[in-house]
Amino acid sequence: MESRQLRYFVTVARERNFTRAAEKLHIAQPPLSRQIQALEEEFGVSLFDRSKRPLALTDAGRLLFEQSVHVLDRMDEMKSMLRRLVEAQRQHFAIGFVASTLYGYLPEVIRRYRAVSPDVELTLHELTTMEQLAALKEGRIDVGFGRIKLDDSGIERVLLRNEKLCVALPQSHPLAQRSTPVVLAELADDSLVVYPKSPRPSFADQVLALYRERNLRAPVVHEVRELQTALGLVAAESGVCLVPASVERLRRDNVVYRPLDETGAVSPIIMSFRKGEKSPDIALLMRLVKDMYRKVGLQFGQ
Repeated sequence: MESRQLRYFVTVARERNFTRAAEKLHIAQPPLSRQIQALEEEFGVSLFDRSKRPLALTDAGRLLFEQSVHVLDRMDEMKSMLRRLVEAQRQHFAIGFVASTLYGYLPEVIRRYRAVSPDVELTLHELTTMEQLAALKEGRIDVGFGRIKLDDSGIERVLLRNEKLCVALPQSHPLAQRSTPVVLAELADDSLVVYPKSPRPSFADQVLALYRERNLRAPVVHEVRELQTALGLVAAESGVCLVPASVERLRRDNVVYRPLDETGAVSPIIMSFRKGEKSPDIALLMRLVKDMYRKVGLQFGQ
């Protein structure tokens, strides 16, 4: 007698019909009938009164049904307990990130982490920098990659590098065909698209601060939720948008990218984790970042 046979028997007993039971079990009716017959032969009794419609259990069938349900429930409970035990023993590591970091080197770092630690269950969560701080404190993530410099006594933050900004222009923009870098003052008369709209402070505030530092003020500022929407407005000729240089890899129709000739026009990439955290996974991730930067010729922390 096998547990599979007991499950077949219980399903037939509940459905009181071989055809419906076969459909529910996703098997053909003949092999189902053969399995029930094998059970009856093993016990030497009839389990169903086949002369009745719908099928009815015999006295022996009712006894076996009651015991089978109990046995199968215990087996399911044991499987669940074993799954929970395995899950509890498996190591978890959660990473939070702002969307723009996915256009840089973070995906490659994550791929390398997976290759080095294949037994760790890695989860990724798209979160703003502000959301990452809360998630770190609540234990929902173990490390975060963001762009906003925020001080918090419970969070340790490491500057990985300062990424240069560029400007996303509509293809029809007069500066779109120019090969030399753009000065921010040349964009003063253009509507400005910034993201994210909330929560603040955010990357949008970094861009607006650059304008204020140069005594510039865009005639119209469109605040949108995410990068993709911002680039969509640029493509629709609704304004220009300052973005990290790595976003240039995101090709979009009717949008061109030009470098900025501006000192301080950078956006930091910051790795955050709980203060005092001694996780070997965080140390590994940091090492992988440094190795990646050396490979591509970037200076760590600059």
